[in-house]
Amino acid sequence: MAHWIKYLLAFMFLWNGVVVNARHETPVHGEESDEAFQPGEFILDHIGDAYEWHILTVNGRHVSVPLPVILYSKQSGFHVFMSNRLHHGETYRGFRIAAENEPYKSKIVEQATDGSFVRPFLDISITKNVLALFVSIAFLLCIFLSVAKRYTAGPDRAPRGLQGLVEPVILFVRDDIARPAIGRKYGRFMPFLLTVFFFILINNLMGLIPVFPFGANVTGNIAVTLVLALLTFILTLGNSNRNYWIHIFNAPGVPWWLKIPLPLMPFIEFVGMLIKPFVLMVRLFANITAGHIIAIGFFSLIFIFGAKSAAMGYAVSAVSVAFTVFMSVLELLVAFIQAYVFTLLSALYFGAAVEEHHKE
Repeated sequence: MAHWIKYLLAFMFLWNGVVVNARHETPVHGEESDEAFQPGEFILDHIGDAYEWHILTVNGRHVSVPLPVILYSKQSGFHVFMSNRLHHGETYRGFRIAAENEPYKSKIVEQATDGSFVRPFLDISITKNVLALFVSIAFLLCIFLSVAKRYTAGPDRAPRGLQGLVEPVILFVRDDIARPAIGRKYGRFMPFLLTVFFFILINNLMGLIPVFPFGANVTGNIAVTLVLALLTFILTLGNSNRNYWIHIFNAPGVPWWLKIPLPLMPFIEFVGMLIKPFVLMVRLFANITAGHIIAIGFFSLIFIFGAKSAAMGYAVSAVSVAFTVFMSVLELLVAFIQAYVFTLLSALYFGAAVEEHHKE
C-alpha cells in the first residue's frame, strides 16, 4: 500500500508541473509575456467541466480528447458532432462556445433569429465530467461483478484479491454505519449505502490521479452531489413511517404554546427536513472543490511571484511544491472521510425515518 501512495504522489507532482507549464509557459528571459497569469481563471479552468478533455500542450499545440456534443434546438432539431468542430471560437451549424466576456461563458450557444446567441433548448453533451462518471461506473461494475462472481462460486472460501480488499469495507459500512444508525431495518438500505459509499470514494480517488481518463472533478460538481442528496431525500420520505411525521408536526415533549396558535416548532422541523439534503449536497461539493482549489492555488504562487521577479519565483517554488504535496496527501484522506460522512448522514436520516415509537 505504501508503494501505491508513493506512485500516486509522484504522479500528482509530475502532472501539476506538466499542466502548469503547458497552460502558462514561462517567458524567455528578456521577453515579456503576452498575457498576464490569471490565477482565478487558471484554477476555475482546472476544476470546471469542459466539452473536451485537455491533456497537455506541446510546443504551443493543445493535446485534447474531443467529446460528443449532443444538442436539441427548437430551430433546427437534433445535432450530434464532436467538440473539436468548435475550436478557437469557430461556429459550426450555428453553434459556438461562448467567450469569456459573454453570457453563458464556456457553454455552447446558438444564434437566434434576431442575431443574439442563446443556449440550445437541450444540451446533453458528453462533457469531461460525464465521461469520468461513465469511467467510474465501469470501474464499480467491474469490481463488484467480479467480487459477486467469486462469492457465488465459493461462498465459504476465504476472500482473496479484490474480494479481500472490498469485504472489510462492506462489513465496515454494515456494522459501523448502517446497524448503529438505522437499527434492525438496516438491510433494506444496505444496497444504497454501499453504492453511495463506493461511488463517492472511487470518484474522489479518481479525481486525484492526474492521468487521462482520471483527474476530473466529479464529486466537486454541484449537479452530481445534488442528485446524490436528492436520492437520499427521496428514500428517506419513501420509507418514513407515521412516527417520523408525528415528530415533525407534533413533536412529543414540546410545550403546546410552541405549536398553537403559531406552529413554530412544526415549521422549524419541516424546514430542517428540507435543509438536510441541502447540507449533504454542499458538504461533499465544498470539501472536494476546496481541496483542489487550495492545491492549485499553492502552485499558482510560483507564477504570481515569478511575474514580480524570477528570483522570487524560484524562492517560492520549493515552499509551494511542498504545500502542494501536503495538500495532495490531505486530499487522499479527505476522499475517504467524505465518503464516510455522506454515507453516515444518509444512514442517520434513514434511521430517523424508520424509527419505531418508544413507550415511556
